[in-house]
Amino acid sequence: MKNLIIVLGAIVMFYFAATLIIPPYIESQRNPVKSPPPYTVSIEAQAMYHRLDFISDLHCDALLWGRNLTERGSRGQVDFPRMREANVALEMFTIVSKSPAGQNMKINTEDAFNNITPLTIAKGEYPANWFSLINRTLSQSEKLADFIQEEEGKAIFVRNKADFQRLIEARKADKSIIGGMLGIEGAHALEGKIENLDRAFEAGVRMIGLTHFFDNELGGSAHGQSQAGLTAFGKEVVNKMNEKGIFIDLAHCSPAIVDDVLAMTDKPVIVSHTGVRGVLDSPRNLSDLHIQKIAENGGIIGIAFFDEAVGVPELPNIIASIKHVRDLVGIEYVALGSDYDGAVAVPFDITGFPLLVEGMMNQGFNETEIQAVMGENIKRFFLQNLN
Repeated sequence: MKNLIIVLGAIVMFYFAATLIIPPYIESQRNPVKSPPPYTVSIEAQAMYHRLDFISDLHCDALLWGRNLTERGSRGQVDFPRMREANVALEMFTIVSKSPAGQNMKINTEDAFNNITPLTIAKGEYPANWFSLINRTLSQSEKLADFIQEEEGKAIFVRNKADFQRLIEARKADKSIIGGMLGIEGAHALEGKIENLDRAFEAGVRMIGLTHFFDNELGGSAHGQSQAGLTAFGKEVVNKMNEKGIFIDLAHCSPAIVDDVLAMTDKPVIVSHTGVRGVLDSPRNLSDLHIQKIAENGGIIGIAFFDEAVGVPELPNIIASIKHVRDLVGIEYVALGSDYDGAVAVPFDITGFPLLVEGMMNQGFNETEIQAVMGENIKRFFLQNLN
């Protein structure tokens, strides 16, 4: 018995040691910043950046990795202190519950090993989260709520239009006040149960991507096997999302799902993080036809920052992607959708946002257009469409 206790004690000690070592190591490998801060831009670009009133981003997976977002991190790409340094008003924190082994842009199977399972265990999460997608989702939702509560009024959890208006008003007096919204990357997190949509809504989720890297109960992924449109369950979920005021995110969706959603909804949609085929021809990216249809719907398109969405070198191609949407349908439909902390290498962390301003200035964007891309479009979109 004594030897058994010693063995069990050693196992417990090893497990807790692993929770301190493994997640930070994994994150440092999966979320590199190609050019670490600090960043410098021209005097003119920095001056314009300081004049920006509302800076925002539509996609960040920082909740996945187990970092305390209230503290400035030495790894990863986003946290609250770095948001403040960059004068970012609002970040959409998205929840990842499943990521298939062998993940790629072309084809992935639904039954592939889930890379998030060992990460969940290694982070020391409750066993109830180890094999439940909805439990992982609700747990990450609680984490954002906890981080915001720790800020003691310096951060606002945006669940509705009133919260969003409160954030805008609060920042007029204090630019250190930041906002966080909550999204889900892939509706497989609902586990095929419509009642889990209610649970996600109650937890604060206000945007859901219908698919991620693989087909699910709602339909086909852009990177899945079927390339199918919405299933009957998918249509039920879309209708209920519209009823509850949860934004539909079409990032990662098959072209057939994009068509099906736009045919059945009169609510504006979001594409939270994407590239465009006019710059990089990839299954990951939007065609010109879909860009036009999303604009006709009144939607908004967030341009991602990583090479598999925009190509290499990233910064010029981010600007080229923004320009492509502007020239095709108008500046009012394009925004930032970084995919920060999404297991991607990015050219700069969130404190490098002034580089985007300089890049757009160099490509002839005027100040009004730059303000729109950097956050005013998102501000207008949420003021018009949040319940």
